[in-house]
Amino acid sequence: MAKNTIKTTAKVADTVRPTVAGATHHPGWHMLRTIAGRITTPLLPDDYLKLANPLWSARELRGKVVEVRRETVDSATLVIKPGWGFSFDYQAGQYVGIGLLVDGRWRWRSYSLTSVPEERLARSRGSRTITITVKAMPEGFLSTHLVGGVEPGTIVRLAAPQGNFVMPDPAPASVLFLTAGSGITPVISMLRTLARRGQLGDVVHVHSAPTESDVLFAEELSQLTNRHDGYKLTVRATRTEGRLDLARLAEVVPDWRERQTWACGPEAMLGSAERTWVAAGIADNLHLERFAAARTAVHGSGGTVEFARAGKTTTVDAATSLMDAGEAAGVQMPFGCRMGICQSCVVGLLKGHVRDLRTGVEHEPGTRVQTCISAASGDCVLDA
Repeated sequence: MAKNTIKTTAKVADTVRPTVAGATHHPGWHMLRTIAGRITTPLLPDDYLKLANPLWSARELRGKVVEVRRETVDSATLVIKPGWGFSFDYQAGQYVGIGLLVDGRWRWRSYSLTSVPEERLARSRGSRTITITVKAMPEGFLSTHLVGGVEPGTIVRLAAPQGNFVMPDPAPASVLFLTAGSGITPVISMLRTLARRGQLGDVVHVHSAPTESDVLFAEELSQLTNRHDGYKLTVRATRTEGRLDLARLAEVVPDWRERQTWACGPEAMLGSAERTWVAAGIADNLHLERFAAARTAVHGSGGTVEFARAGKTTTVDAATSLMDAGEAAGVQMPFGCRMGICQSCVVGLLKGHVRDLRTGVEHEPGTRVQTCISAASGDCVLDA
């Protein structure tokens, strides 16, 4: 089976104090923050720290948007200066959780880091930033807001970089990137990192977009092609050429079977890639990055969900996740990726049955369920 390095996250509910990433890298600062937290109880040290710098926080990772650069008509790159505790030695291809306060509610999503990781000894203090590149989606409230409504100076919450869709160091001898649309975002970090390390050797990159004007990082990709003889880029304009048929991939990349492949894009493309590599008997050569979890057809009529700890009850249909049901009822539910990957939202099922929205599998009382991708299958009681 292919290596499904599916996107997850370490996003933290705004009511939960997250672990400060990188604390072990700066034990002195971490000790001072711990002492500050103790001597200012019951007041929080943040009450004092924010007076000096809004990026200083003992409770959470924060960042400040310092620049918003338009990439295409519906996408933009956000340059973010992280505050205390952020670890800059992440891996190319990983993603970061972004929390933005909109209409009084913290909204979280995960976005691939498009910046280049920094070696710890090579950091220049005071000027370190990260970048994410966001494409506004019609159904994506936060993505639309990030592209068109965020002003420089905005403070955001951050979750530590995570993810297994990464490029090893040193890179494989021959590489194939298959990307489409915003699926290029984790790969641009890999390309930038390979170029910086002098490892951009035998790399074939096939990218699909509706038109050439929709290609993210088009100018930079062109420059990489001109500067590195080993980097071969093929751009497919799907509006005029149609989608790439992976059954005919050999016409574009004759030696694709010999290459380690990283693929990121729409689910239809990734599903096709997975079937193609499995059929060829080389599933281990394929590394996938999915942006969302696919769901099965909805069956049943839902039921009444009781949140035992919160003392609240709500009635939902069979398509509404337990997490959405809880939040709509005013229950603060733990969450992470909201895609069924990271296990941050797991709670106990005390009574009744719930159904996995992706597989249709029903879970029985006494088990622990992921609330973000599970729905009521009749009346049920959660330990939440």
